[in-house]
Amino acid sequence: MDYLYGVLNLSMWGYVIATLILVQITMMAVTLYLHRDQAHRSLELHPILRHFFRFWIWSTSGMLTREWVAVHRKHHAHCEKDGDPHSPQVFGLKKVLLEGAELYQEEKNKPETLEKYGRGTPDDWLERNVYLRFPSGGIVLMVLADLLLFGVPGIIIIAIQMISMPLFAAGVINGLGHHSGYRNFECDDAATNLLPWGFLVGGEELHNNHHAFPTSAKFSVRRWEFDIGWMYICLFRAAGLAKVRKVAPRPVLEDTAEQHLDLENVRAIIVNRMHVLRDYTRHVTLPALQKERAIAAGNRALKRARTLLVRQPALLDESAHERLRKLLDDHATLQTVHEFRERLRELWAGANVGNDKLLRQLKDWCAEAEASGIKVLEDFAERLRCYRLQPA
Repeated sequence: MDYLYGVLNLSMWGYVIATLILVQITMMAVTLYLHRDQAHRSLELHPILRHFFRFWIWSTSGMLTREWVAVHRKHHAHCEKDGDPHSPQVFGLKKVLLEGAELYQEEKNKPETLEKYGRGTPDDWLERNVYLRFPSGGIVLMVLADLLLFGVPGIIIIAIQMISMPLFAAGVINGLGHHSGYRNFECDDAATNLLPWGFLVGGEELHNNHHAFPTSAKFSVRRWEFDIGWMYICLFRAAGLAKVRKVAPRPVLEDTAEQHLDLENVRAIIVNRMHVLRDYTRHVTLPALQKERAIAAGNRALKRARTLLVRQPALLDESAHERLRKLLDDHATLQTVHEFRERLRELWAGANVGNDKLLRQLKDWCAEAEASGIKVLEDFAERLRCYRLQPA
């Protein structure tokens, strides 16, 4: 009866370990190949790895590289707005959690999505004559291979392999990753970081970090964050099988005796805009709020004001906008701090204008901040003068 347990004839724990390894390879294929290598070009995998991961994705899910990449790129292009293929802010969390795979299928069947967002993905003989021609052929191969290797327990392993991508990618990341969790950066969408899912989803749980720096091959930003995908990249890079194209910028602050604003300041601020905005929250918004709370102890509106003052206005609903408006009307310091933050955001929003105009805008911002009479705002203007580009 040993044939019932496949060629490998593993113990119970052997089947558990084998299942975990297979699911991890799937997550590795998604995060390294589909996401970081193909969709965002932040990573360059060796052709051997690209071919292996492309085959693995086809055989475990029937997915084609072009389809996944196109849907994901459209998600970034229209994040949290009409046109986003799977935003819980648009469709609701329940629908994305339970029907994320269906939303993906609906979007990848649109020729205009594939045409506009799927460019640059594999279009070789294998893609046209094998993967595209036999979309279910890979799944048939996987089923046969699992039954041969694992026997009857292989049925459970097949089910877990088939459900892993819809559950973790379509449900957990696309759903909870835009609804619940913590945020390191106040980007223009609702992306959040989830813990402790790192081992299960290849580092994709650091979703807020990714949306703040979409072209970074490394998703972890804070020292205690763990991106298992980056660990894989380091191992492959050491073996000569991967090349990192880009990682998130790190702010460089030089405190010199004579601080003057120049174009390097402007470029450094624009490149590090997510860090600058985070610094503004830490060094200006929250200290100003804390001082107002101390002055007006017991004020309920101030106790609940943190999110209103920190979150991007576009992400606030109508009720939150009304509470924010009343809060700012009642507290002049908070209104000034909030207005200066929005003006600072306009600096990188208008990054396509001339250098001279950008420099003039920054100088005007700093001069007015230093004349505001608000100590934390004055100090931050001095801090902005210290930003420099990271050495190449």
